[in-house]
Amino acid sequence: QVQLVESGGGSVQAGGSLSLSCVVYGYSASYATMGWFRQVPGKEREGVAAIDSDGATSYAESVKGRFTISKDNAKNTLSLQMNSLKPEDTALYFCAVTWRRATIATMSPQYWGQGTQVTVSS
Repeated sequence: QVQLVESGGGSVQAGGSLSLSCVVYGYSASYATMGWFRQVPGKEREGVAAIDSDGATSYAESVKGRFTISKDNAKNTLSLQMNSLKPEDTALYFCAVTWRRATIATMSPQYWGQGTQVTVSS
């Protein structure tokens, strides 16, 4: 059974940084496209960033230049470094996996983590 466990959320002031991590159990991260999504209550879940099996990355326009996605295949771990955070980045962030090659715009995950809250105050 595939499980994704996120960690690293928290509260920070605008302009600050946070790092999220996601450990994948039951599937090799090296074969997957992995990504981060976020959701605010009352709004649809949106894609933030993805990295495919070849290491190609893709980002939502709203986070380009501020967020960096990476993965460690040996540790089966996905990371998201978030810099220059804005109040509009406040959301519940989810880690997700698909075994199809995809970008963040085309990714349709088979598995999701439980989410970790990120709160950015002004």
